[in-house]
Amino acid sequence: MTRILLLGGTTEAMKLAATLADYQVDAVFSYAGRTNNPVEPPLPTRVGGFGGVDGLRQYLRDEGITHVVDATHPFAAQMSQNAVEACTAEGIDLCALERGPWRNKPGDSWKNVTDMAGALAALPDSPRRIFLAIGRQHVAEFAAKPQHHYLLRLVDAPESDLPVPNASVVLARGPFDLAGDRALLQEHKIDLIVAKNSGGVGARAKLDAARELGIPVILIDRPHIPTRPIMRTVTDVMDWLDHALEADGLA
Repeated sequence: MTRILLLGGTTEAMKLAATLADYQVDAVFSYAGRTNNPVEPPLPTRVGGFGGVDGLRQYLRDEGITHVVDATHPFAAQMSQNAVEACTAEGIDLCALERGPWRNKPGDSWKNVTDMAGALAALPDSPRRIFLAIGRQHVAEFAAKPQHHYLLRLVDAPESDLPVPNASVVLARGPFDLAGDRALLQEHKIDLIVAKNSGGVGARAKLDAARELGIPVILIDRPHIPTRPIMRTVTDVMDWLDHALEADGLA
């Protein structure tokens, strides 16, 4: 019988979870648990890491997993790499549900960099008001340039002092829209945006607002992840699963 491990953390993962639940597919939803009060998926869940590749392999065996869908964030490279290695070693089918990267449009002023260090190096020396749209994990790296004022948009309030000395925090959970992000950039007099190329619709609004307002963007490229089948939509994943679910009488 088919049993699916869905590695979540994105809007797309929640949509797939809802579809799997509708079809009454035997599936487990796993997420890292980095935010408080996350939206609960309509599937049995587990929270936290697996303990590296070996821990994930043990979990796959113990739980009788037959298929893995990696619908983690495009920048969750370590989890994705672990999934490729573990599934290859265990002979388990794997695909990724991955949103396509953002592409620039006429009027965009983007500087693409390969990683967080590249983004830091690309910041100007003179003080600027910067929307640091990278989540909270890498904020400390920007303490190396304390002359800037940083705007952070976080899901949860910081539990301790921020590692950058001059910062503002806005608490909000996406998806975001153009009008709201335009107002945010204007209210905080933002001169520059630093963002990850996460792709998707819910976080694109800041880039569209930046284009309208003539604000430059430093865009961090996605990390390298080993080759695996990539699906762009929930329908694509269900088609990929179709043979197994048909054998179970669910497709």
